[in-house]
Amino acid sequence: MPSQFDPPSGTRDFLAAELSRREHAFEVIRSVFGSYGFEPLQTPAFERLDVLLGKYGDEADKLVFKILRRGEHEASGEADLAMRYDMTVPLARVAAAYGSQLPMPYKRYAMGPVWRADRPGKGRYREFTQCDLDTLGSSSMLADAEVLSAVHDTLAALGLSNFSIQLNSRQVLQGLLEAFKVGPDAGPGVLSTLDKLDKLSPAEVTGELAERGLTESTAAELVEVVLARDAAQQLSVMLKPTARGPAGLEQVAKILDLVGPQLPPERIGFAPRMVRGLSYYTGPIWEVTAPGVPGSLAGGGRYDNLIQQLGGPDIPATGGSLGIERILLMQPAAGEPAHSQLDVAVPVLDQDLAGQSFGLAATARAAGLRAGVYLGGSGKLGRQLKWASDAGARWALIYGRNEQADATVTVRDMVTGEQSAVPVSGLAGYLADLALAGQAGQRPA
Repeated sequence: MPSQFDPPSGTRDFLAAELSRREHAFEVIRSVFGSYGFEPLQTPAFERLDVLLGKYGDEADKLVFKILRRGEHEASGEADLAMRYDMTVPLARVAAAYGSQLPMPYKRYAMGPVWRADRPGKGRYREFTQCDLDTLGSSSMLADAEVLSAVHDTLAALGLSNFSIQLNSRQVLQGLLEAFKVGPDAGPGVLSTLDKLDKLSPAEVTGELAERGLTESTAAELVEVVLARDAAQQLSVMLKPTARGPAGLEQVAKILDLVGPQLPPERIGFAPRMVRGLSYYTGPIWEVTAPGVPGSLAGGGRYDNLIQQLGGPDIPATGGSLGIERILLMQPAAGEPAHSQLDVAVPVLDQDLAGQSFGLAATARAAGLRAGVYLGGSGKLGRQLKWASDAGARWALIYGRNEQADATVTVRDMVTGEQSAVPVSGLAGYLADLALAGQAGQRPA
């Protein structure tokens, strides 16, 4: 039973060590995205409800967190706003509003919380962070390939190696529906069921397809085709007479030709069973998966009609999103930065010297170091050095009666235990050198 002090179901509190780890991951992601020329964009945490609804599909629309009208309209029980469900639809709104002011192609990344009115579970939250990158204004498969390459390099920079990229196209899936004579009304539901092949057995998926109106034999054959080892070869024949299938296969082949040689062997491949449930996708789609990890680490695709659907210009678009929560679960422990609250700790050995100790901390901060004084009043040096160690401090600045008499400060290396007497007049320069040296073993002359 949840305690009154627990955060709302599906949300979490992040204490300093975990938050530091997350911020380190975000810095890595920003760095890689920036190296590809993507620039940052920030949008509000909530959007108008009419902007969000109808863009994700019927099932996803049910998960939009609605905000009831306020003030005099509160009693109506109606909603006019909603927390953002993803970063893609807000981007499309921005493009519709500022299209003429944006450079084309427009390459942007966005990082922040999104909300889903979903049932919480292991690895599934109502509030979580998405890290997106998108390119607007290019219909070339080069744009799709660049997004995939950036996502791959980001995961590698975060220390992940045991993952694979599954590639498909909505055009392939539309051709598949056509080949199996699935009508447009039943098509979205059939694709939604096929998308469950990573959660349900083939027999269960076949049964659900039959419930959606397919004959038992057609449902079984459809599942067999998308799961076949030689699915690519079967589809190349089966989709030839369809209107969209050949174009989808060509998209997949082009991206594999562009990205494949840049990645480790067998890191990316054609996956006919992969659907991506969001209804706004129009072309290539992809997901990043890893053994033992439920769901995907990242996913995305092309959505050429979304901006126009919002009332903006007809701008082609492609992009993807990283699931940072699952990525952090996979990140090797060796890649985690050690949490440190302070670089420099300043004990207070005598209340009469508290002012000088406070000033020493200010000197350290001016040199570019994180510094703090002992706040427990004066006390035994051993206890205060333990506080310094618990705070992760690299150095301690000790100033007592002996140091006052000699006009020096004792700088203690908290790792090696070595101590140096530094003149008060030269402390600022000494600390600046420490800040530049940075790593253990590098000491100022």
